[in-house]
Amino acid sequence: MIYHCNRLTLRPEASPEQIEEALESLRNQGRVIPSVKSFVVGRDFGGEYEWGAVFALEDLDGYWEYLIHPAHRNTDRVGLPLVDKFASYDVTDDPDPEMAAKIAALHQRRYDNDPELTKLVSDLGEYSGSAAPGKHGS
Repeated sequence: MIYHCNRLTLRPEASPEQIEEALESLRNQGRVIPSVKSFVVGRDFGGEYEWGAVFALEDLDGYWEYLIHPAHRNTDRVGLPLVDKFASYDVTDDPDPEMAAKIAALHQRRYDNDPELTKLVSDLGEYSGSAAPGKHGS
């Protein structure tokens, strides 16, 4: 199992309506993407981020399905412009020593095939972790 985790802080100018639209889009990802086995979206406590989301995915094929699903793309479109600081990371019980590189390669393939997404990500104030462009296993 792979737990894909996102932590984010929104820009101060984000309206309550925009924030709710983005959070609902994250929740919708969990409901409609077939490879998501369970999920949680809500407040992030114990750190420097405001919001968090965790999506449980069975394997790398499911991870790819999650990444390219239209529901995920919608969250990118409505949510990323609101984000100031973003971090992603993955937790897995898979013993494959190459798992970090394989996950990073999925994200890189997605960026390579989606210039609009790459532009949205480049406009973030801060972006780190497994999903950050050019990062491999950080």
